[in-house]
Amino acid sequence: MRVSVALFTADLRTHDNPVLVAALRDAERVVPLFVVDTGVRGTGFVVPNRAAFLADSLADLDGALRARGGRLVVRVGDVVEETCRVAAETGAGEVHIAAGVSRYAARREDRLRAELAGDRRALRVHEASVTAVPPGALTPAGKDHFAVFTPYFRRWESFAVRGVLPAPDAVPVPDVRSAGLPSAGSLAPGPASPGLPAGGESEARRRLRSWLAGPLSAYDDRHDDLAADATSRLSAHLHFGCLSPTELLHRARAQDNPGAHAFVRQLAWRDFHHQVLAARPDAADHDYRPRHDRWRHAPEETEAWREGRTGYPLVDAALRQLRHEGWMPGRARLLAASFLVKTLYVDWRVGARHFLDLLVDGDIANNQLNWQWVAGTGTDTRPNRVLNPLVQARRFDPRGEYVRRWLPELSGLDARTIHRVPLLDTADRAGLDYPAPVVDLAAAAARFREGRSPG
Repeated sequence: MRVSVALFTADLRTHDNPVLVAALRDAERVVPLFVVDTGVRGTGFVVPNRAAFLADSLADLDGALRARGGRLVVRVGDVVEETCRVAAETGAGEVHIAAGVSRYAARREDRLRAELAGDRRALRVHEASVTAVPPGALTPAGKDHFAVFTPYFRRWESFAVRGVLPAPDAVPVPDVRSAGLPSAGSLAPGPASPGLPAGGESEARRRLRSWLAGPLSAYDDRHDDLAADATSRLSAHLHFGCLSPTELLHRARAQDNPGAHAFVRQLAWRDFHHQVLAARPDAADHDYRPRHDRWRHAPEETEAWREGRTGYPLVDAALRQLRHEGWMPGRARLLAASFLVKTLYVDWRVGARHFLDLLVDGDIANNQLNWQWVAGTGTDTRPNRVLNPLVQARRFDPRGEYVRRWLPELSGLDARTIHRVPLLDTADRAGLDYPAPVVDLAAAAARFREGRSPG
C-alpha cells in the first residue's frame, strides 16, 4: 500500500490545498504532518502572538482531518530529520511540500531533497501556498523579478490563476506515532496580546463569508477610514495558510465592483512582495535600494514610539492597537512606520523587528518589504515621501474616533482639538495625561533631508 507524506508549513487548511490533494492522489494513505520546528525557534520568529494563533490553527486542522477519518501527525524537532523519520517509519515513497520564498524555506527544501534522495525517496514541491500567482511565474524581459509594482500588476491581472481545489472527502492515515497538539505556551513562552484574534480554517472561512457578504463592496471607499475598521482582517489567516489566497482571489473577482477591484489590488501587492523576496532573499535585512542613510541611534524616542507615547495621537493609537490586538490596518502601519524611519530617522530594521515581535500576520516578505517601501530603500518610486501625522489624522480619522478608541486619556477632547494636541503649549497640555511631542515635525523633516543627502 503506497504512502505519501503531506508536510504542512504555511498551508494549515483542507480547502484548496495542492499539497494535500497531490499526496492523496499519489497514494492510498497519507501522513498529514506538521513538525514543530525547533530550528525556527532560534530565529526569534516564534513569538507569543503567532504561537497562540498557530496553536489554534493546528487544533482546527486536526479537527477537520478527523472529520474526514484522519488526524494531524505532530512531531517536534528538526523539520528535515523528523520528516525523513516519518517517511521511513511509514514506508512513504514521496513527501509533498509547498514552495517557500524565504532563505529558511529554500534551505529546508534543499536539505529535504538531499536527505530523501539518499534514502531513495522523492520530494514533490508544489507552488507556494501563500500567493495566488507563484513568485517566479512573472518576470520582465532579461530580469528575474519585477522591481516596480505597476508593470507587475498589469501582468498579474492577466495571469491564468489555477482553479480552486475542493477539500478531500476522506484522509486515510497509516498507523504512526504523533506528539500531542502543541499549546501556545509550549511554542513560545509569554502572554499573547489580549485582543488577539482566533486562528484556524473554520474561523478563516467564517470571516471570509462575512467579508464577501457586504463589507467588500465598500472597500474602495472605506479601507483607509481608521475608525470604520473596514478592512477584511484576513491577513493572519492568509499568513498561516488557513485561507487560500487563490480561493480568495477567485471569490473577490466574482464580486466585480469597485471595492472588490481595490481589494484584489492589495492581494497583488502581497504577491509582488513575495516575488521580490524570492528573487532577493537578502532584502529581508539589507536595503533593496541603498540610500546611504545615516540612521540615528535614538533609544528613548524609539521606546516612546514602541509604547505609543510619541505625543502624536494617531501614531500612538496605531502602536497601542498593535500591542493590544497583534494587528492594525494598513493605513496605521504606513503611518507608524513613516514616523519612525522618516520623522525620527531610525533604521527601518528596528521598526520591522518590533512589528514582527507583535504582528500575528507578520511574515518576512510583507513586513520587511513594506517597511523598506516606507523607508524609501525598497520598491517605492518616491523614496523621500514623508507621511505627516497631523495631515494623516485629518484625512483618515477626521472625527478623532480611532484616537479616542486607543487613547482613553484623550477621550474628552473634541474632534478639532484631539489631533492638535502636539501643537498645544505647555499650559494647555497641563491637564492631559499625555506626553509632549518627542520631535518637532519641521526640524525632523530637515534632519531627514540632510541625513539622506549624499555624504
